[in-house]
Amino acid sequence: MRDESKSFFLDLLAAAGPSGDERGPARVWRGYTSGFAEVTTDALGSSTASAGEGPPHLMVMGHIDEIGLVVTHVDDDGFAWFGPVGGWDPEVLVGQRVRVLAKDGPVAGVVGKKSRHLQEGDERTTQTKIDQMWIDIGAASGEEARKVVRTGDLAVLEQPALPLQGARMSSRAVDNRAGAWVAAEAVRLYAEQPGGCRLTAVASVSEETSFAGAHTTSFALAPDAAIAVDVTNATDYPSVSKQKYGHVQIGKGPGLSRGAAIHPVMFEMLIESAEAAGIEYQVEPADGHTWTDADAIFLSRAGVPSIVVSIPLRYMHSPNELLDLDDLQACAELVATFARRFDGLPPTE
Repeated sequence: MRDESKSFFLDLLAAAGPSGDERGPARVWRGYTSGFAEVTTDALGSSTASAGEGPPHLMVMGHIDEIGLVVTHVDDDGFAWFGPVGGWDPEVLVGQRVRVLAKDGPVAGVVGKKSRHLQEGDERTTQTKIDQMWIDIGAASGEEARKVVRTGDLAVLEQPALPLQGARMSSRAVDNRAGAWVAAEAVRLYAEQPGGCRLTAVASVSEETSFAGAHTTSFALAPDAAIAVDVTNATDYPSVSKQKYGHVQIGKGPGLSRGAAIHPVMFEMLIESAEAAGIEYQVEPADGHTWTDADAIFLSRAGVPSIVVSIPLRYMHSPNELLDLDDLQACAELVATFARRFDGLPPTE
């Protein structure tokens, strides 16, 4: 991976962008892609970057939002109570540091709960619920806290990127800054060596809560076909059933979804592209849903043939999501290769 490309990924991870307020990472994404593509943004905050000439028009989408928290109440003692934005395992939140996206700038805080020393009965063995935790910003009173934090403020966990062994690293927000990175990087690679289609990357908003960006941007762009890029659960660590979820490993290349939710002709074209470029890949099952932006894209207008390319990820929806950067790079190269070979889809038989 180029140094510039890696720095771009780290900048995306550093920016806070929970569903509903993705402005920070979206600015990073547009700043990077403006160097090689035509860049736009829309009313909801989704961003696009296009290169090449068509028809046909191929769209590659990676959502740029992350799961987060929302302040529901600031009490008279200065504690900020919160609810989830997206799907959290409450156990993950205990003891975490947070960054509240307040009106006048980020506010630091920590997630608090009753100390183990003060717990009674089954409190020590029962999983803590979200409504039993709060954000402590260190305020001495409700009046002091309300000067800086308001009901409705969004927040993210404060966990910086951590280099691990080899090409592996962990961070919060890999889901799905990784997919947004792949979409942007694929257009950069395609712009250097274009094919016969127009390729548009999209950094969509609000996938974790509503698929809003996928719905609206797909309708606006009206592509002939689309690739959704997201993370997928690796099943290469203890306690996960490969029989139930398939066998997906980090460091073994992109995960390619196949099944009832995937366009069969496009899938075969994707496999052919991977093999032509010598890119290692893994096939994972998809039933009636992919649980990615593809589920919204597929139903846009009169229907958009869609496939999913995924970055294998351990510990999804945690502040320590773990990936292999070689998989990330391979995903971008695969999408660019597919775009260079894409000349439209044959008529449906």
